Amino acid sequence: MTDVNATPAVQTGETDVLMPELLGPKALMWRKFKRHRIAYVSLWVVGLIYLMALFGEFLTTTEINETNRRAPFAPPMGISLFVEQEDGGSEFLLHAKGLKLELNRAERRRTFVVDPDKIIPLGFFVKGYEYKLLGLFPMDRHLFGPKNARDRVYFWGADRLGRDIYSRIVMGTRVSMSIGLVGVVVSLFIGVSLGGISGYYGGWVDNVIQRLIEFIRSIPTIPLWMGLAAAIPLGWPPLRTYFVVTLIVSMIGWTGLAREVRGKFLSLRKEDFIVAARLDGLTDWEVIWKHMVPSFSSHIIASLTLAVPLMILAETSLSFLGIGLQPPIVSWGTLLKEAQNIRTIIQAPWLLIAPGTMIVFAVLSLNFLGDGLRDASDPNAH
Repeated sequence: MTDVNATPAVQTGETDVLMPELLGPKALMWRKFKRHRIAYVSLWVVGLIYLMALFGEFLTTTEINETNRRAPFAPPMGISLFVEQEDGGSEFLLHAKGLKLELNRAERRRTFVVDPDKIIPLGFFVKGYEYKLLGLFPMDRHLFGPKNARDRVYFWGADRLGRDIYSRIVMGTRVSMSIGLVGVVVSLFIGVSLGGISGYYGGWVDNVIQRLIEFIRSIPTIPLWMGLAAAIPLGWPPLRTYFVVTLIVSMIGWTGLAREVRGKFLSLRKEDFIVAARLDGLTDWEVIWKHMVPSFSSHIIASLTLAVPLMILAETSLSFLGIGLQPPIVSWGTLLKEAQNIRTIIQAPWLLIAPGTMIVFAVLSLNFLGDGLRDASDPNAH
């Protein structure tokens, strides 16, 4: 039977020799990763989430801070495909039906009901508010929304100020997902540096760093975050606050990676290629970053992928508790803060469901992706 991984036969003059296909470590890792179906699908989901964060303005229907006093707690509006005609037939028209206020005498409050007479035509690449795509190119086109720029459609409902939840969640993706990436980069540098020094030198240096890690891990997470966040002045601009919150989230994430790097360095520092690098005159820093770290880079990538959802949950928790990002910054955590009381959840459950669903999807996808990368990078996994 012919080997599917073999290259075509090569003419040698007398016989045809079937040359086997030689794959490098990266190609083998990618092949093994694709066999992990859930992780492969999660890779596409994570990619779509980051694309949504990158092209947020293009995907939104209204500006995130635009209020509508006529639509506080407006419920989600469905999309319909056909419009009934007077003769009893139907005509294809992508649209949403408007809402109107009615007095609910049983509950003694005003509620929204569907207005069948108000048709809002929808379309693709419609005109809307002006923005700069990727912060560079001025545009006023949006992927999907009402054809009339004056109409308002709330696909995922509205909050207490009549702001569109869908648009705010799309733009909040940029903040929440970027905090995970930036926090992981900071944790990568601190964790690999301190963990590498601890495992490479050993002795009293190792003891000092390990006691520092144990001290940080012994402090309860929420009180530590609260203490660090309390030091942020209220008058700081949003960008500076975002940067400081990212550093706060990174203060905890590096300890686990540092211990993993230390254990790997303890086993590698006596290997022949490390001894040869020292004899060649390389400095300790060059030996660590040029020889030891690349030897288990795949494991670091998998660990960092699993750390991103923890960073996202940390930012969400801080913002939900009111000690992280604050308005006007929009993130999934600040959106969840809108649903802090039972009355709001009963009256407008979409304030909890919409951002909560996005957090669950992002965290599960990143966890599955990390599991797939970890299995693919393990040479002993089947």
